[in-house]
Amino acid sequence: MTVLDRKVALLDVAGRVSGVDAAPPVQIHGLATAYPPYVMKQDEVMAKAAEVFGHRPELMTRMAKSYGNAGVRQRNSCVPLEWYAEPHGWPERAQLFEDNAIKLLTEAGRKALEDAGVAPEHVAATVTVSSTGIVTPSLDSLLQKPLGLAPTVQRLPVFGLGCAGGVIGLSRAAAMARAMPGRWVLFLCTELCGLTFRPADDSKANIIGTTIFGDGAAAIVLRCARNDGDDDAVVHAKTTEMSAHSKVKAHIRAWGEHTWPDSRDVMGWRMEDDGLGVIFSRSIPNLVRDKMRGVTDAFLHGLGLTQDDMDGLVVHPGGEKVLEALEACYDLPEGGLILAREVLAEHGNMSAVTVLAVLEKTLQRNATGRQLMTALGPGFSVGMCLLDFP
Repeated sequence: MTVLDRKVALLDVAGRVSGVDAAPPVQIHGLATAYPPYVMKQDEVMAKAAEVFGHRPELMTRMAKSYGNAGVRQRNSCVPLEWYAEPHGWPERAQLFEDNAIKLLTEAGRKALEDAGVAPEHVAATVTVSSTGIVTPSLDSLLQKPLGLAPTVQRLPVFGLGCAGGVIGLSRAAAMARAMPGRWVLFLCTELCGLTFRPADDSKANIIGTTIFGDGAAAIVLRCARNDGDDDAVVHAKTTEMSAHSKVKAHIRAWGEHTWPDSRDVMGWRMEDDGLGVIFSRSIPNLVRDKMRGVTDAFLHGLGLTQDDMDGLVVHPGGEKVLEALEACYDLPEGGLILAREVLAEHGNMSAVTVLAVLEKTLQRNATGRQLMTALGPGFSVGMCLLDFP
């Protein structure tokens, strides 16, 4: 095994490096997204940013082209555009995050459970991912009543994964499903990126955030088949009282992740007096272009596969320059990551939620074959999942 191979940790039920067929696949039965009501057009956002940062007209003149080059036409927000022009402290931001996160996750969770044909009380475990707000008790406990979950549901709240949370969080939910075969696991993810905007911060990173950030939520219903010969229909009948039969939309075959050493300053948050301060490094596209392919090749090699065995990519569209870097490192034509670009244009960068919206579009377009799902986030890290579409 090479040094690069050892850097990629592949997780199966025994926690060991294994081939793609060594452990039972985790099945995706339901998936849904939810978005807040305010829709902000890119030209409206740029005009508001010019107003907020009017004390630095030369800076906004230089930054104006970033709005046109971001690949974003519009995005959803849990607050109206006027909210962004005024100062807001931690208490207000925290309350807005809690209220809107619960609302969006309840909507996404209900739709995903309905899509899967699973009664809420039969969910055995939840994994809830978010990095744009802090709530204690955690969001998953606050969602039990509105979603109708049993008081005995096992809960795993996950904070700090940033944009990589869509893939790494899904991996944690898949690991939990594999640990309790035949039981339903609900993966929940929300990011309210807009609430992190701080009008007093005229840094380039904060302004770049205004060119791409959006709000949203997603939910996925998972289950791992039993090893005792039960087929999907039998297990489904045992674990839910609803009449609809759940159809497997995709299989999660394997997952892994990689964190580059000494890369903490590439992406993340700073705790400021008035909220979360965004950290973006100019090196992100170059890091993706130069380092990403080697890591994912090693992940696939550990499964006895290569990139040539993949029928497609499901990627987190962090921004236009990141998409261009991904297309370059995977030898794709310019503009080749069509679905990722569609999500970016329609909803912006919703951090961890974004790649799940791309997965939803991939399912809606009736994708087939093996696909590699990836997302990059703070650490600096990449999460990877190997998916099979029937």
